[in-house]
Amino acid sequence: MRVALHSVLREGHELAYDEAHAAIPDDLVASFGRLGIRDWAIWRSGRHLFHLVECDDFAAAMAALEDDPANRRWQESINRHVGHFERLGSGVDGQELPLVWELSQQRDS
Repeated sequence: MRVALHSVLREGHELAYDEAHAAIPDDLVASFGRLGIRDWAIWRSGRHLFHLVECDDFAAAMAALEDDPANRRWQESINRHVGHFERLGSGVDGQELPLVWELSQQRDS
């Protein structure tokens, strides 16, 4: 599955956030792999971040990451830069952006 997310940086944290993502910790990469997260890409426009996550089950991965030591350390570090995730509802599903259109789906139908 693919999941798109939208988060917003705290004002003035753009460069620090980019620098923090030069490489995420190897133990977090290992946790992602173990939990079925195959890829996670982030684009930034000003303070707005757009994430595309390719994974087996996003809700299950996020639930498992709650108790993951590598993720906890990463969140403590990176959350000083992130103001919030945009939400369309409650829970993990409320973070997911709805797909509006996709070329491959149009071609395949």
